[in-house]
Amino acid sequence: MFLGPPGAGKGTQAERLCDELGLAHLATGDLLRAAVADGTDLGREARRYMDAGELVPDEVVIGMIRERLADGASSAFLLDGFPRSVPQAEALDAMLVDLAAALDAVIAIEVGRDELIKRMLGRKRPDDTPETVERRLRVYEDQTRPLFGYYGDRGLLRTVQGEGSVDGVYGSIKAAVPARAG
Repeated sequence: MFLGPPGAGKGTQAERLCDELGLAHLATGDLLRAAVADGTDLGREARRYMDAGELVPDEVVIGMIRERLADGASSAFLLDGFPRSVPQAEALDAMLVDLAAALDAVIAIEVGRDELIKRMLGRKRPDDTPETVERRLRVYEDQTRPLFGYYGDRGLLRTVQGEGSVDGVYGSIKAAVPARAG
């Protein structure tokens, strides 16, 4: 699993690691978009929330991850963008027990606040305004940062520095991945 604030480079690094190690890349945003496009039951439910401008509830997101893992095609996977809170992590734990699966490691990509702001504002996306960037960082600190303790207490958390070259960060991530995961 990758943890880190918006703009830390999780998606870029996840794609590279998944390609190299043959892992299924379970990015929640991609799963949601695919389920909506495919018109699955969960996709139709997710679309109702997305069309209303609301967050898709945890149970729907967890259901999509469960479907993806239960299909048997994903015995080795990387979660990217989920969980985002302790309640989501607890629900994920229960699901993994049901599926007889487990996490090998949680890689936390740390990037300084000024660098994150620079990266997000540099993306030039319409929703990357100074106000939304600040809000996303506050939400991350309030809701997602507690996962560091949650997974650290279990001995799963490995922190890597996310500033520097893409290759340098990738090397740090590779060094933090347990041998059995790769």
